[in-house]
Amino acid sequence: MTDAVGSIDMPDAQDQKPRKGGKRAKKGPLKRLALFYRQIIAELRKVVWPTRNQLTSYTIAVIIFVVVMIGLITLIDYGLSNAAKYVFG
Repeated sequence: MTDAVGSIDMPDAQDQKPRKGGKRAKKGPLKRLALFYRQIIAELRKVVWPTRNQLTSYTIAVIIFVVVMIGLITLIDYGLSNAAKYVFG
C-alpha cells in the first residue's frame, strides 16, 4: 500500500528518528526574531522592483480591469434583478 507520502510497509518509514528540537530549540526567542528579520531583509534584496513606468502601466491596467469588471457585474445584477421582478412580480 503506497501513496504520495509513502507507506508504513516500506522499511525506510521505520528508519526515521524523531527530531528533538533541532537548531531552533537551541536559540532564544530574541535570536530567532533577529534571524527572522535578517531573512526578511535578505529576501527583499532579491526582489526586482518595477520602474516608475512599469508601475504606472500596471496600475492603469488594474484600474481599467476593475472598471470593466464593475460594469459587467452591474449589468448582470441589473439583468437578474429585472428577471426576478418579472418572474416573482
